[in-house]
Amino acid sequence: MANPTDTTPTTSSSTKGYLLPLVFITSLFFFWGLIHNIDPTLIAHLKKTYTLTNLQSSLIDFSVFIAYFLMAIPAGLMMRRWGYKAGIVFGLLLFAGGAFLFLPAADTHQYVYFLGALFVVASGLTFLETAANPYVTVLGPPDTSSFRLNLSQSFNGIAAVIAPIIGKYTILTHAADVSNEDIASMDATAKQEFIRQASESVKGPFMILGFIILAVAIIFLFLKLPEITEEKSVKKRSFLEVLKVKHTRNAVIAQFFYVGAQICFASFFLVYAEKASGLDHLRASDYLAAYGLLFMLGRILGTIILKFVAAPRLLFIYALSASALTVIAIFGYGAYTIYCMLGIAFFLSIMFPTIFALGVAGLGEDTKTASSLIVMSIVGGAILPLGLGYLADITGNIQYGYLVPLICLLVVALFGLRGYKPQQGLVT
Repeated sequence: MANPTDTTPTTSSSTKGYLLPLVFITSLFFFWGLIHNIDPTLIAHLKKTYTLTNLQSSLIDFSVFIAYFLMAIPAGLMMRRWGYKAGIVFGLLLFAGGAFLFLPAADTHQYVYFLGALFVVASGLTFLETAANPYVTVLGPPDTSSFRLNLSQSFNGIAAVIAPIIGKYTILTHAADVSNEDIASMDATAKQEFIRQASESVKGPFMILGFIILAVAIIFLFLKLPEITEEKSVKKRSFLEVLKVKHTRNAVIAQFFYVGAQICFASFFLVYAEKASGLDHLRASDYLAAYGLLFMLGRILGTIILKFVAAPRLLFIYALSASALTVIAIFGYGAYTIYCMLGIAFFLSIMFPTIFALGVAGLGEDTKTASSLIVMSIVGGAILPLGLGYLADITGNIQYGYLVPLICLLVVALFGLRGYKPQQGLVT
């Protein structure tokens, strides 16, 4: 049986030429990490600005992650036809375009237009992730694919530290001194002015981000990336045929639940910190930065540990550890609950890249197809936070909503225990 972290795609050239491409591809992980980790700030900010329920505010995540579901197959088809580089450049252009759409969205002073801009941004991220994740796994020896992907994903963790700080000083401060009670007492004119000012605060950060991403797209347009030569299989299988491969199908399921859990924890972090730990949003944003730091450190340490511990085993241990802390976060109250959330971030860190690498193992020319399917499963980030928001609204307690990610983590643990094993003879 093949090593579960093996990938079959190879190259015709020496792996020594992979360092520079790996560096540039890794930079993409940082940029999409900024978006995903600015979402908690947007949820807290827009929830207050437009007086939203937990369920309504979770539509931010829905707008982002439904794009992964809708655009993953088109992204995979594009890469089949034109290769990884085309997918990356097109993804960056969509990313930049969506960031620029935040300017007219803010001018409308309506929540729905922010959701539309986020959908376009996330469509770009879908192309980037569909291309970059498998590309990293094949830029070097197959037996170190999980190591490389976790290393690249570590830069996602760096973004998780930086994004809350950016959000705190560019977005949250504009409404920090206004309580929900103050908003409720405003007359129509005052409330409209408050909404106008709060909406305007998102313009600057997203305009700057749009120009940066546009510059990166131009660099990639002229950057020479090595072509990946994949081992030939008898025939290239359809999406449905690849989905029937047991370990890939299990990875799709596990990734659906993992991403749902991750988004539940991160996106509602500020709301959770306020209700369970008694922190205001500005103070809680410091802990959100610490959350990102622990996530990054967990991924770096996990990347090192993967040199010595089998990827499935480490995934199982981390998932059970995060589950135990989640139980405390649900039923506890006070300062220690926020520390449980920080611990959860640490253990979540390696899950996405590890599940991804295990899911595409041994698929040869079907790697791009499997990548699209696993990226599609990121739709869990759209659906499961809705469940958290709904459960929190009907119980009147945000903590009880975290029963949703608890179930998700147990599914991931099961995948690490028994669902990862590749079948014999996948590539001939």
